[in-house]
Amino acid sequence: MDVTLHLAQEPEADELLGRSPLAALVGMLLDQQVPMEWAFAGPHTIARRLNADDLDAHEIAAYDPDEFAALLSTKPAVHRYPGSMAKRIQQLCAYLVEHYEGDPTALWENAPSGKEVLQRLNDLPGFGKQKSQIFLALLGKQLGVRPDGWREAAGAYGEPDAYRSVADITGPESLQRVRTHKQQLKAAAKSTGK
Repeated sequence: MDVTLHLAQEPEADELLGRSPLAALVGMLLDQQVPMEWAFAGPHTIARRLNADDLDAHEIAAYDPDEFAALLSTKPAVHRYPGSMAKRIQQLCAYLVEHYEGDPTALWENAPSGKEVLQRLNDLPGFGKQKSQIFLALLGKQLGVRPDGWREAAGAYGEPDAYRSVADITGPESLQRVRTHKQQLKAAAKSTGK
């Protein structure tokens, strides 16, 4: 992985996301209940606060939980809910250490199919079906990870030019298209009372 992503809309944060599979996974984990850019800038903020140029699953998993929560809570906070997200990030990293020797690329390298990658993502703490499908679509559309059947496994997020999620954001114009799509979904849900 070494591509330019445009999810945080900050060059240094986006550079980290493009070269660090763990940073991309952590950004995806953080992408809830906060603006997308804030979520995907989080891994860079965490790395800076750890005085590192990348995230390391072993280091984060072994970090004292109270100190890691404080690290995420320092203003500006990494997330609206820094304490609970610190716990989730540590759970994610501990899972990667236990099951993949801390290497997130093992989730998709040598996977026989997109369906298998999706299942591995679904098994991650903090990843449900939708988050897993979006991340699989991001892998396929922007990071060159395309096992057989990845588009089908990613569902609607895998469709070309879907503009449904972070998987489709390549710059400010596509960011606006994704935002418009999400606003339309919210308006439709509101009008039907869901």
